Amino acid sequence: MENYITDIFDFVPDPRVQGRCLHKMSDILFIALCTVIANGEDCIDMVTFAEQRKDWLDQVIELPNGIPSDDTFRRVLQIVDPEMLSKILDNHGEEFLDQYQDELISLDGKKVKGANPTSRGNMGLYILSAWASSQGICIGQTKVEDKSNEITAIPDLLEQLDIEGSIVSIDAIGCQIEIAKKIKSKKADFLLSVKRNQQDLYEELSESFVHTPTLDHYEDWEYDHGRYETRKCSTLLAKEVLSPDLKTKWPDAQTVIRVNASRRIGDTTTTNSRYYISSLAEKTAQQYNGMVRKHWGIENHLHWHLDVTFKEDDCRIRKGNAPVNMNILRKKALSQIKKMNDKSSLQKRRFKCSLNIDYLTKVLLC
Repeated sequence: MENYITDIFDFVPDPRVQGRCLHKMSDILFIALCTVIANGEDCIDMVTFAEQRKDWLDQVIELPNGIPSDDTFRRVLQIVDPEMLSKILDNHGEEFLDQYQDELISLDGKKVKGANPTSRGNMGLYILSAWASSQGICIGQTKVEDKSNEITAIPDLLEQLDIEGSIVSIDAIGCQIEIAKKIKSKKADFLLSVKRNQQDLYEELSESFVHTPTLDHYEDWEYDHGRYETRKCSTLLAKEVLSPDLKTKWPDAQTVIRVNASRRIGDTTTTNSRYYISSLAEKTAQQYNGMVRKHWGIENHLHWHLDVTFKEDDCRIRKGNAPVNMNILRKKALSQIKKMNDKSSLQKRRFKCSLNIDYLTKVLLC
């Protein structure tokens, strides 16, 4: 356990006045992480966890002056640099990306609704996350700064990550020429959703699939709980359908993709067409269809669990860096819990961690 603690938190700089601190930074952060894993939500829960698990904590961390108060937990979480703490996600991601090529990395933002109530007159806290789809882990994040948006935050997050050899997928807000260039400069490929925020590109793609024979085609279907869905994916070579002006603006574009989706529930059928542009050249329509579906894993397997399993939007921790740092700890807790190879739901695993210290230890060491 000592190696685990050192590897996770010892690199985080301590912003407190040295010589006046009663508790070690790594001890505080370790208890905070354990509390989040074990079904806790706030700083008072952190104190309660430490009091109930004092005998175990004495074996794995130092606690030179006993258990920190809830105010101590609160102050530390408010002042710790989120960029440094987020390295507990980045380091895990870098180790993973060193071993796997062609991994789909999905970028998407989420608002932490409870962090900044509208009564304070601000726009709320937005976190942009990078999600490794196949492995189901968050490998990095950045805060979307006030008076900004995801377009300016995406290059900052890309700069933090080692994405060489990977495929980066982003929703329509990330379909920007400079973002595509940034991804290629990191020796990665892009798969970007195209909507009407790129009007000329959108119109050319939609018209091209009407008038040009497709390069490749794939269709799949799914039936579940009375819902019947079909997806038809088609591809074209970018150089054959884009105008000279758009070829100049998107020099790395190799393939354009259309996915026609249909959903029938009872007597009601809805259809839509989605378009994508990619720097990949040697993928099949079946592979593109799979990547498009995997992109939304960040919503279903990260954002959904933050909201439902960890009740992030109900948390009232609001001041300083604390909301961002709690978001990081939840993501780390989620990645550890998901590694447990049992049949329990993630919520049940958290509850089991609160009851069984041996089970919690296994989760921490996964």
